[in-house]
Amino acid sequence: MRNLDFSSWQALLSTLLGLAVFTLLGVGIRLLAMQTIQQRRERENRQINERLRTLIAAYKTLGGSFTGDLAVDPTHLRELRQRAGVPAAAVAESVAALEGFRPGDDRSRRVRDAVEAALSDIILLGTEDQVRLAAKAAGELAEGRPIHTHDLVVSLRDFIRTVLDLDPVPASLVIPKQGPARPSSGGARGKGEGAGKDDARQGGAKGPGGGGGGGMGSGLGAGAGLGPGGHLADDDEHR
Repeated sequence: MRNLDFSSWQALLSTLLGLAVFTLLGVGIRLLAMQTIQQRRERENRQINERLRTLIAAYKTLGGSFTGDLAVDPTHLRELRQRAGVPAAAVAESVAALEGFRPGDDRSRRVRDAVEAALSDIILLGTEDQVRLAAKAAGELAEGRPIHTHDLVVSLRDFIRTVLDLDPVPASLVIPKQGPARPSSGGARGKGEGAGKDDARQGGAKGPGGGGGGGMGSGLGAGAGLGPGGHLADDDEHR
């Protein structure tokens, strides 16, 4: 304020102009800094939200059950076929030969696939302790040993509650051991029943010609799961 000159109109105008320019520069720098900080916060919030969303989904997958067999079976379809004593030649003759053991074991395979995907997400986005537990579980699955996910579920639960600023679970509260969520087959059953009704309705409308079409459709459907030489497709072999 000491250097302000109000001795003439020219000096006053130049002084006011200098003050205005200085103020605009200060405001512009402040707005730029605030925008940069806000963008950084938004980016960090998006990363945290995405991480939380992924870990919460992994928690639901790994800890969705409290009863039943809570172990994850690492068995693949090829091993299941060997256990059942069904040779590849029998599979080539009829896919129905596998139906005696596939429905019950298909459920465990779907659980295993979901658990493997959840472990992969945890290894990518989890804390150091969670990554260590997930890597250990993944290694045991790769070695063909059944695993339990309760310790990893507890670590995920504590971390998620901490990030969400929720009170920790009381130490005196006894929570049963948690295991992988069991896939539901209700939706598939409903679709199958609906498809059966549609086929029956179409067959009644077509009359005698419907039988031939149904036979061709069933033949194509049975052949779709078989590769060259009467073997199962590669992706089904390694499930």
